[in-house]
Formats: sequence, structure tokens, C-alpha cells
Amino acid sequence: MFKTIKNAFKTPEIRKRLIYTLLLIVIFRLGCFISVPGVDTIALENLTTGSQTSITGLIDIISGGAFSRFSIFAMTITPYITASIVIQLLGMVIPSLERLIKEGGEEGKRVINKYTKMLTLVLALVEAIGIYMSYSSAYTEAGVFINPGFGTGALIVLSLVTGTALLMWLGDQITNKGIGNGISIIIFVGIVSSLPSVVTTIYYLIFTSTGFSTKGLLLSLGIIIGAILLVTGVVFVQEAERRVPVQYAKKVVGRKMYGGQNTHIPLKLAMAGVMPVIFASSFMTFPAMIISMFNSNIAAETGFWAFMYKLSIATSTSSVGLGYTIANAIIYLLLIMAFTYFYTYATFNPAEVSNNIKKNGGFIPGIRAGKPTTDYLSSIMSKLILFGGLFLSLIAILPMLMRFTNLDVTFGGTSILIVVGVALETVQQLESRLVMRHYKGFLE
Repeated sequence: MFKTIKNAFKTPEIRKRLIYTLLLIVIFRLGCFISVPGVDTIALENLTTGSQTSITGLIDIISGGAFSRFSIFAMTITPYITASIVIQLLGMVIPSLERLIKEGGEEGKRVINKYTKMLTLVLALVEAIGIYMSYSSAYTEAGVFINPGFGTGALIVLSLVTGTALLMWLGDQITNKGIGNGISIIIFVGIVSSLPSVVTTIYYLIFTSTGFSTKGLLLSLGIIIGAILLVTGVVFVQEAERRVPVQYAKKVVGRKMYGGQNTHIPLKLAMAGVMPVIFASSFMTFPAMIISMFNSNIAAETGFWAFMYKLSIATSTSSVGLGYTIANAIIYLLLIMAFTYFYTYATFNPAEVSNNIKKNGGFIPGIRAGKPTTDYLSSIMSKLILFGGLFLSLIAILPMLMRFTNLDVTFGGTSILIVVGVALETVQQLESRLVMRHYKGFLE
């Protein structure tokens, strides 16, 4: 990996892309420290110091602390993620949209991207209004909102929506002119920015106010070794693949003979990557955000909506009790599994692959072409998806259950999944660009 990065900086074109990406990352991080207009930052800091609202845990980690600072990037890129989910789901029930996604080509991608951005702005507006309504009473009493009223509320909502729109633009610029997927890079940077606080926490765990702590040292070593093992496991699963052998028969076209080669279909163990975890997290926190829009004191009440609220926020807090956390973990697991199946089959269609193999005169050894090949590929995919989905679920749920021990994991499994997945994807893109650059140089 380090050799790839070193070679990338030696190549002028790729070096320019890397510098451009780093510049946009700096702009994103600066924006995380710019509070929205009409907010007293000192009063906000006094109110949020040492506390973390229940439904904002994962959002604040992804945004790099922008949510707790009430910055212009407080909503980060979550409305875009939700909009992408909705468009993908609509593509399954609306035939014209399904054709546009699968057969539209570059023009279809452009239209889908346009629809996604329009829906993102609508969802961002709804979420911004919900955030303002959820915190208006508490923040007004604490003096966080300066001159509270309709004008201040409208200005805050507009600033939050504009911040999300700016993040969408930054993501597009990184994707088109930089390195890696822009949206993933923004989420990656937001999570990685919390690493210094994790290191500080480990340091104070070892060197307490009373001096050196042997228990703290052993606990810190356990955390570090556990993180290394977790990263190793994630890398192994992300890189693992099942290679399905394919043979192509020889055929004569004119005076030339084509085919007769052996190749394989690489089927990734975790083909969906970290997207199922991100989708499931968005779905789990969305009900709590909507409910809190209409009742800011719902946590202290009882009844159906209070039950739904506490069940939803159990993803990011243990204060609601073990029963809610276990129920939330089960629902979270089922959502991750469902999104793993959905996202994998949305990107890999066994029937389509089988038809392409048959058209090109190929076959899988021991399997007849046509429907038997489709069934064979579907059988392999179902096993891979089951294992990959269970692995993602285990890593995402384990930190939730560990909150009931003395070990409080802030930088949890979901964060590591996203960070490792984006890092691997970015390095692979760097390698592919280097290979393309070498081919160009050879041809020229």
C-alpha cells in the first residue's frame, strides 16, 4: 500500500489528483468548525461538554464532530445516503426507473444522479427542520440560539441544507477530479478525525490522575490488540473472493480462431462492502429523529411512540436498558442481512452473467449452460452473502453489546468497517490508475 502511494506521488497526473483531494478534505474539515448563524458557540460548548445525545452518536462520528458543534456540515452526507437508498428501492418497483438504472448507460447514470440530488435536498430540508425543532426548546433555554424565532430558525435550516448541498458538490469533485469515491472519502475523513481523541482516551486510561495504572495498561493493550484483529478480519473478508472457473470453446471466424481460453468469475465474499451497514444505520436512527420532531420530551414518556423512540436510539446508547438494546441488535442484524442481499443482487445478476457466458460460447466445467449455470451461480452467491452479511452484522452489533461492560467503545466496529473498506477501495483505484498510466506511457 505504501509503495502504491509513493509511486502515485511520483506520477504528475495522479499527484495532482491527490493534492486536489487533500485540498477538498481540508475545506470539509474547516467547515466542520464553522457554526451555523444565530448560535452562541460558547453556550453550545458548555451545554454539550461531557454529554452526547442518544440519536446523534453515529452521525457525530461520521461528521467528524460537526453535529455536536452545530456546524454547517452538521447533517453531513446522510440525506444523500438516504436518497440513494430510496432511489434504489424505487428502481425495484418502477419499471422505467429500473431500465434507467440497468440499461441507461452514462446518460442513465446522469439522470439517476440528478434525481438523487433533488431528493437529497428535500430530505435535507425535512431533516434540518427536524433537528431545529428537536433542539429548539432546550437550546433556547440554555441561550444557545441568539434571538430565537422564525427568522433564526429559517436561517439555521437554510444553513444546514446549504451545508449538505456543499458536501454533495465536494463529493462530486473528489469523484471526478480527485481519487476515490467522493461520498465515501467524506465519511472516511469524518470518522478518522476522531482518532486523536481515541488516542488521548487510551493515554489517560494508562496515566490516570493518581499515576500509572497497570489495569489501564492491560485494558489499553486489549483494545489495541482487539482493534488490530478486527481490522485484519475486515481486510481478509473484504479481499476474499470465490473464483468460479469458466472455459470458452474454440470457434473459427473467417481465417482466425478465437476462444479456447480458461478464465474465472471473481465473486467477492463481501460484494456489498460497507453499504448495508450504512443503510441499516440510517434506517435505525430515522424513526427517532422523526418522532423527536413532534415531541422533544418523548424519552421521559411511556406508550407506543416512546417505545419506538427508545428502540430506535438503542443503536447509539445503552441508557434505555438491555432489553431495548437486544431488540435493536436483532432488528439491526436483520436489516444488515436484508440490505446485503438487496445490494449484492442489485449489482450482480446471476441470470445476466449466465446469459453473457452462453452468448460468448463459454461454460462452467461440469455445469450446463443456461438455467443450470444461473442456479449454480445463485447457490454460490447465497452462501457468500450469508457469510458476508453475518460477518458485517457481528462487527456492527458487538460494540453495542459491549456498552454494558466496563469497556466503552466509541470508535466501534461500524467505524472500522467503513474506514477499512474506503481505504481498500481508494488504494485499489490508485493502483488501477497507475497501471493505466504505465500502459499509456508504453503505447506512447
